Amino acid sequence: MAKEPRPIDELTIWDDAKAMLKKARAEGIETVHERLDQQTPHCKMCELGTSCRNCTMGPCRVSEKKPLGVCGADADVIVARNFGRFVAGGAAGHSDHGRDLIEVLEAIVEGETTDYKITEEGKLRTIAGEIGIETEGRTVKEVAHDVMDEFFADFGSRRKEVSFLARVPQKRKDVWAKLGMTPRGVDREIAEMMHRTHMGCDNDAPNTLIHAARTALADGWGGSMIGTELSDVIFGTPTPRMSTANLGVIKEDQVNILVHGHNPVVSEMILAAARDPQLVARAKELGASGINVAGLCCTGNELLMRQGIPMAGNHLMTELAIITGAVEAIVVDYQCIMPSLVQISGCYHTKFIDTANKARFTGGIHYDFQPATAMTQAKEIVSLAVEGFAQRDKGRVDIPCEPIDIMTGFSNEAVIAALGGSLDPLVQAIVAGDIRGAVGIVGCNNPKIKQDSLNVGLAKELIKRDILVIATGCVTTAAGKAGLLVPEAIEMAGPGLKKICGSLGIPPVLHYGSCVDNSRIMQLCAALANTLNVDISDLPVGASSPEWYSEKAAAIGLYAVASGIQTHLGHPPHILGSETVTNLAVAGLEDLVGAAFFIEPDPVRTAEIFDERIKAKRKALGLSE
Repeated sequence: MAKEPRPIDELTIWDDAKAMLKKARAEGIETVHERLDQQTPHCKMCELGTSCRNCTMGPCRVSEKKPLGVCGADADVIVARNFGRFVAGGAAGHSDHGRDLIEVLEAIVEGETTDYKITEEGKLRTIAGEIGIETEGRTVKEVAHDVMDEFFADFGSRRKEVSFLARVPQKRKDVWAKLGMTPRGVDREIAEMMHRTHMGCDNDAPNTLIHAARTALADGWGGSMIGTELSDVIFGTPTPRMSTANLGVIKEDQVNILVHGHNPVVSEMILAAARDPQLVARAKELGASGINVAGLCCTGNELLMRQGIPMAGNHLMTELAIITGAVEAIVVDYQCIMPSLVQISGCYHTKFIDTANKARFTGGIHYDFQPATAMTQAKEIVSLAVEGFAQRDKGRVDIPCEPIDIMTGFSNEAVIAALGGSLDPLVQAIVAGDIRGAVGIVGCNNPKIKQDSLNVGLAKELIKRDILVIATGCVTTAAGKAGLLVPEAIEMAGPGLKKICGSLGIPPVLHYGSCVDNSRIMQLCAALANTLNVDISDLPVGASSPEWYSEKAAAIGLYAVASGIQTHLGHPPHILGSETVTNLAVAGLEDLVGAAFFIEPDPVRTAEIFDERIKAKRKALGLSE
């Protein structure tokens, strides 16, 4: 017997989402929420992490009655293996993103593309200096060539540590060295994680988890950081600007192209092609007033940060954006793209176009996007969207709201520039207690949680307490729709945060980019720690992913903890079947690396826990609580 669908009011806090969910049900279109209902109740063994499929002697499920798998592995070993592989998957995703940016830089250096260029020569030279490359008297291409080689080597097996550890406080590096946690190479740590979790290898759960942390650190201080920094070099370092968000950014009178995924290599070129005068003229011939590019998820965040392109939505809005009936094309690269988007696009005139061989979608239109032919391919894709405008069924178009203003573009460089060229004013504000601390709220949506209720609820609770919030990824759209990404949001903040943000004309919640840009937050923490001559674990800071779902989020959370930052998750990973692994995650890591995870589904209680932690860190630094 089919389950009754959950009431729409229980699924999301947003009016635009509710309107589209109602439309989907009226039109017989299944969304993520119905599919979740079909999959519940979930397998308890899988939820606990006590099922193993790593060899064909199994699969095995261990419990009190059956405590050992066929090979003899107990719950501790199986849970640690599963979590280690989960982290390796997340580290691979974000780090492969970084590798793609190195390959674009290589194409620029080797003269294989004229569609991409080095936009930020100054930042390139700064990075080169940080990682020990000579810049004086050398051309930009010579410097870029050496940076490219250095970063490619960070993915290999012959290094003692990845290049960007040059940014890490020595006290933190000493902690990692003592634990055998220093990240040596991105691919090396991922491959070793897979080896360790093969049957008959690492059968000591804490040892497995130490390497999981090393793998995550190789992502956070290696692959992800490379992706962020080279995106700035190639496409420009973000600076503050205004934009808009929610489904109202989709325009009824224009050709609408949504870009989705994580890699700006594709979306930046789609945007450039959409501005081509001939394509704009053709759109007008077909009755459109122009071509509108809007973003979804982290590709959207990349364009939002650098180009001010509006955000249509986050993870749980991706299906609903198509259901407006006004989207001519959705152009994707990789990560966080639901395969259901192909089927839902087929219910309308929308063309679903994939662009990466590592992320093909059955039923989609495929382009093998390459640096040498990027603009030509982008124009072909935009042309498909333009021609599709004539096929739109105007009777099925429903754009449910007007867009909301947001402020974006807060890179570290932009923040330091706003502070007058150094971090000293920020340090002074922290010392004075006007900014008591900071928490990065990052990551995803999960259909198990009422959409954005925890993301928004936690942000509001923190800024009340004079705790600055830094947002990335899917939290960006949530914070924007809640009115937290505009300077006027200081009215929701505590008196100290209101004073500081008001004087700078900035919001109390700063948009710091896509989820790969969590590396910006790590760099900022490292810079603050170096300025104060302390470890990152001594700072009054925290991290949170309230509505997380992905392997990447687990890797991010683990590299934050291993870097010394207390990290909150709104629900647990699949580790509760092992008391050893769970205790290490929520307590034991504190003794090892100076931070740990905590799990809490209530945003008010979460804010209280962060508040107490920040009080303790401030007291230890000799500051008023």
